[in-house]
Amino acid sequence: MSRSFETGGAPHFPPHATIASVMLQVVCALTPAIIAHAWFFGPGIFVQIVLACLFALGFEAAMLALRGKPLGLYLGDYSAVVTAILFALCVPPLAPWWIAAIGMFFAIVVTKHLYGGLGHNLFNPAMVAYVVVLISFPVDMTSWLPPTAIAEYRPGLAEVLLSIATGHAPGGLAWDAVTGATPLDTLRTSVATGRMISEARQAPIFGDFGGLGWEWIANWYALGGLWLLWRRVVTWHVPVTMIGSVLLLGTATWLSDPGSNPAPLQHVFSGALVIGAFFIATDPVSGCASPRGRMIFGAGVGIITLVIRRWGGYPDGVAFAVLLMNMAAPLIDRYTRPRI
Repeated sequence: MSRSFETGGAPHFPPHATIASVMLQVVCALTPAIIAHAWFFGPGIFVQIVLACLFALGFEAAMLALRGKPLGLYLGDYSAVVTAILFALCVPPLAPWWIAAIGMFFAIVVTKHLYGGLGHNLFNPAMVAYVVVLISFPVDMTSWLPPTAIAEYRPGLAEVLLSIATGHAPGGLAWDAVTGATPLDTLRTSVATGRMISEARQAPIFGDFGGLGWEWIANWYALGGLWLLWRRVVTWHVPVTMIGSVLLLGTATWLSDPGSNPAPLQHVFSGALVIGAFFIATDPVSGCASPRGRMIFGAGVGIITLVIRRWGGYPDGVAFAVLLMNMAAPLIDRYTRPRI
């Protein structure tokens, strides 16, 4: 007895993924975390995203015109938009407008187009932008609002817009009265002053595992990243090895000296580790191409992040770790080529 089955037209292959479709899926995966960010830290994140996108698209259009490239084709791939969103998610909600302008100049003009455009950049553009503004404007880049649940003053949208436009604290207050230390900065200061980690975690800025608010945002980053894994936009190699290396080494240091080293989940749910694992270190252009190379790349980012957090000059080290591993990516790929 023969049976017939309905089939589609040949060839029977999945549709070819375009750069624009991949970038749009990344934006969709980031959307829940963006909403959570606004819930815990106010509407400033929306303003930062809009500013960064406008500057990124403006610099992109200018460089395309100088290089004689078609604007519609390259502006429509959304790569500049994704770079802008990732950068905006890393800066404080009330960072002045020139932070976005300078950051996007270095991301789009210097890191991307001066190296040949999309697909030719050696370094992750969003992380280059973040590191440049972090080193150049340390005060502005460390003025984080506390989570709304413990904030004594919560600026409205009008005050947020005025603060970003002028660079002054909202409500006519001093920055110290509006902003506070991040969880990683609090831990770092406590260790430097000889206090125990358990004493530092009594501060209201901490939640169950990581920072209050930050841990929920990290959860949404993880869910978005898992969705990208399911959609096969990214592979498991970098996220698993990056987070796994942090958990492994973080557990070892915590067990050896719990008074000076936070619990491993504190590392995961504070700072930029989760967004770095799923959305930044998985960049196919500035990362590794081979499966083994991606695993080495992810483990390297995780290890360097822990080293910077413990002994470096900055509370978080994800951006610096990604850039350092970007330099090593070509060499890693050379020695991890799959056998023919």
